[in-house]
Amino acid sequence: MSEPYLIGVIGARGHTGKELMRLIGGHPELMLAYASSRELAGRRVDEITPDLHDDVTFEAMDPQIAAPRRADAVILALPDGASAPYVDAFDKTAPHRILIDLSADRRFDDGWAYGLPELHREKIRGARRIANPGCYATAMQLALAPAAPVLAGAPSVFGVSGYSGAGTTPNPRNDVEALAESLIPYALTGHKHEREASRHLGVDVRFSPHVHPAFRGLTVTAHMPLATKFGRDQFRALYAERYGGEPLVKLVEDVPALKDGAHQNGILVGGFSLSEDGRHGVVVAAEDNLLKGAAVQAIQNLNLALGLPEMLGLEA
Repeated sequence: MSEPYLIGVIGARGHTGKELMRLIGGHPELMLAYASSRELAGRRVDEITPDLHDDVTFEAMDPQIAAPRRADAVILALPDGASAPYVDAFDKTAPHRILIDLSADRRFDDGWAYGLPELHREKIRGARRIANPGCYATAMQLALAPAAPVLAGAPSVFGVSGYSGAGTTPNPRNDVEALAESLIPYALTGHKHEREASRHLGVDVRFSPHVHPAFRGLTVTAHMPLATKFGRDQFRALYAERYGGEPLVKLVEDVPALKDGAHQNGILVGGFSLSEDGRHGVVVAAEDNLLKGAAVQAIQNLNLALGLPEMLGLEA
């Protein structure tokens, strides 16, 4: 039996870090090499992630300590703006080590592969620097990509996510009391995922994000002006053709709700609707913001980078 690949996780305290360690613990070819968290330093990882049976203790690791540590790949699960010192240290000390950055810091960097496998699989395969897409950006792009060639203008997307997407640092968007029986809009223009989806789709996207009192889950409703008249079957066929072989994209006839995507490794795309004149299409996508929107996608990318089957460790 071959030795497992050793994986480091930096920024392991957050919601996504916990999901990553759970997935690594259940993966037949991966083993957690180390987990970095200043707040949890000294505690055993299995206190936080019971599914992980590797004997690992959280450490506080600055870039100079992390870079030379033995690992085949490192996942940076840090807040936006915090990854640069680690990337610099790895570039100097271990340039051939695989890095997957879950923050937005590298999603606009052409030197990094953009890690949305359903749209960029061949660029990810064997890559050493991979920028994991944002949760909303993932859902938007998968909802829009099949129709992108037939758009007549900028699509408009209405999004709602659970409050885990706002991170663990206390703020109004993860304040359960403030969210109770409410829906809070934010970033009314220029949301980073709007810019990200527009860049990688090559289409201007208009996006309105909202946060909901559910802990996890995400849904987007995409309105699309179409250049030609479509029937519903013809419109849906664009998606069937594009995603027919994709294991983590499930096409559904009904409109998927936010809760339908929660706890799912993949994304649901459905509710295919058209205006009476056939020139305006609507599609709804639902995913788990912590899974396909973050941790599951990171494992997909890691598998591709390591030359493993893309779905290894994600079949359940």
